[in-house]
Amino acid sequence: MRRWSLAGQMLVLQLLVVAVTATGGAVLALLQAHELLQEEAGATARAVAVTVATSPDVLEALGERDPTVRLQPYAQRARAATGVDFITIMKTDGTRYTHPNEAEIGRRFLGHIEPALRGETFTETYTGTLGASKRAVTPVMADGRVRALVSAGITIDRISARLRGQLAWGGLIVALALGLGAAGTWLVTVRLRRQTHGLGPVELGRIHDHHDAVLHAVREGLLLIGRDGTLTLCNDAARLLLGLPADAEGRHVRELGLREVPTAGEERIHLAGDRVLAVNSAASRLGTVVTVRDHTELQALTGQLDAERGFAESLRSAAHEAANRLHTVITLVELGRTEQAVALGTAELRAAQELTDRVVGAVREPVLAALLLGKSAEAAERGSELVITQDSELDDLGLDARELVTIVGNLIDNAIDAASRVEVHLSAGERHVLIRVSDDGPGLTGTEAFEKGWTTKGDGRGLGLALVGQAVRRLGGTIEAKGSTFTVRLPTS
Repeated sequence: MRRWSLAGQMLVLQLLVVAVTATGGAVLALLQAHELLQEEAGATARAVAVTVATSPDVLEALGERDPTVRLQPYAQRARAATGVDFITIMKTDGTRYTHPNEAEIGRRFLGHIEPALRGETFTETYTGTLGASKRAVTPVMADGRVRALVSAGITIDRISARLRGQLAWGGLIVALALGLGAAGTWLVTVRLRRQTHGLGPVELGRIHDHHDAVLHAVREGLLLIGRDGTLTLCNDAARLLLGLPADAEGRHVRELGLREVPTAGEERIHLAGDRVLAVNSAASRLGTVVTVRDHTELQALTGQLDAERGFAESLRSAAHEAANRLHTVITLVELGRTEQAVALGTAELRAAQELTDRVVGAVREPVLAALLLGKSAEAAERGSELVITQDSELDDLGLDARELVTIVGNLIDNAIDAASRVEVHLSAGERHVLIRVSDDGPGLTGTEAFEKGWTTKGDGRGLGLALVGQAVRRLGGTIEAKGSTFTVRLPTS
């Protein structure tokens, strides 16, 4: 048997709440109305009784031998005029002078008269000859003493008849309230069913648990960014990769130091501290879903592969140049110009040996030396000149070779792209290693060059210098860009 959906349960619950509220309100209103009618009847009876008791006609009639002759017609007229059900004028012992039923005249009044005999006016509910009634009893005073008593009242049946008339209107109002409440509840239920897809509380709870488990278990960072740029959801991996604070959710991405979100289907590289992150985004009904993957190790391997490719390219360039020169030497020999062939071969060998001796003699870090030799050949092939300064001297100080390749290789590549002459200086002091790369290009100022995406060479570039800045920070060093000179200082201990 299928469980009720959350929308169905909410419909029944809200209908019960509306029904109980409307019925309870109606009952309280009727009780209050009954109480008010009782009070109104008592006040009316009291006013009528006091008015009759103070009438001069009543005092004058009481002095006659048979007061009933004048008082009965007077009481009937007053009753008709005021709308009460009875006006009884009686002796101090309770014997009636008047009554709506003339057969009751001369009989004893049914009710309490003691307070009136003491000169007080009071009201009470009592069952008399006309049934239960709300009545008032007051004394007729003359010369400071009680001459007679007057009682006026309205029957409970008459009060109940008025209440029944209000009950009909109250029932109509309750029915309207129930109808409006049911209609509003139905509309809310339809919207709730659409939003919950007709699922019940158990299913929704299970979906939430699955969602929470998956959200926090995946190694990729997941973020949900609203249409207004507010971060509405992020998992643990995203907090770790992006360094987000605990209160990140609910804040704008700019407040969190995040750059603009890539368009749907686009992948961008984002540098966060020492991490290289691949950021993708996809549009959703709630905003933009962003996935973040850690590419730090991959980027490091890619950089190492690029260095290896650079070495290979440098060897290819050197081999190409050596082949050209070897063909030239062979041709000179075939032409019988042996002396010129020997001179050319000796000059080329001397130049290559001098470059190798200068680089290896100045830089005793083998990976860095190989990089410089390769970059020299690459620069020569591209029409540039790479010069190692005469005062360069750098021993193997135990620094991470991959980080050095990233720093020096990207700085040289950047300089070769911008200039025709590149100068490299490497030296070690007591506390730091100094790496300086300068060129005869236009140069730049500021630190924006070390931010991902900065470039002067067109779209799709700008990651190299950002990786340099990242590698320098990982080694605890500093980097400075001034004009066309980049200066890096790395601590040695």
